Amino acid sequence: MKDWNEIKAWRKAQRAELIAAREAFPAAQRQAWSERISASLEAGIPVPAGAVVGYCWPHRSEFDARFVVRRWREHGATAALPEVVEKRGPLRFSRWWPGAPMRPGVYDIPVPDGTGVVEPDIAIVPMNGFDEQGYRLGYGGGYFDRTLAALGRRVIAIGVSFEALRVPTIHPQPHDIPMDIVVTEAGIHRAGGTSLVRLTPEECMAELKMLMRGRDLPRPRIPEPRDTGSYASPVCYAPEIAPDYFGAADAPGDKGPGTRD
Repeated sequence: MKDWNEIKAWRKAQRAELIAAREAFPAAQRQAWSERISASLEAGIPVPAGAVVGYCWPHRSEFDARFVVRRWREHGATAALPEVVEKRGPLRFSRWWPGAPMRPGVYDIPVPDGTGVVEPDIAIVPMNGFDEQGYRLGYGGGYFDRTLAALGRRVIAIGVSFEALRVPTIHPQPHDIPMDIVVTEAGIHRAGGTSLVRLTPEECMAELKMLMRGRDLPRPRIPEPRDTGSYASPVCYAPEIAPDYFGAADAPGDKGPGTRD
């Protein structure tokens, strides 16, 4: 498959098939897989205090990163949510904490309002599908690839997905950027555009340290505001106050792809 139009058509069909498959998995199965992914992330990705970790609001039965992000924040990391600011442009990340002022973003998904723009050091990137070299299928907008290419220092990209959504290849093109690390319910894998290699949590920690040293990360720390107790947007902080608030279901307000690509 060499023609780009042919590849785009294939990706569109493959994307729809994989999303449908993910949504068809029983909720209990997705929850069990997600718990394993969270455990692997917590064990193998020790986000340094002062680092900024970007993540996405879960959509259409994706892995929900909010629970492990809470753990990282407890150890001094800063969380950030992305926002589409212009079509075919990179995403903009802004700091988020429970009670941060929020406003509706694309498709009414809440985004931080005036909390301060930051560049993530680590990004947890949802994948509708992924291949044997760590390339991902997003939602077709190309936002994450443009974001990874635009940042002054290359962010550590950690792709998260379910094993059932692995495909042999997505037919990567020159503009496609592979994930550095892929995490599924089966475990942690080194990616980077070469064949996926299974890592132990200890090996992943060493890999992460090497990547961060090579990219001069984390960036200088931006102090995180303290929680004020004045909660502006319950849809965004409820999981941190009551971890089982949303259970296995998609979060309220999850009305569309929002910042997905």
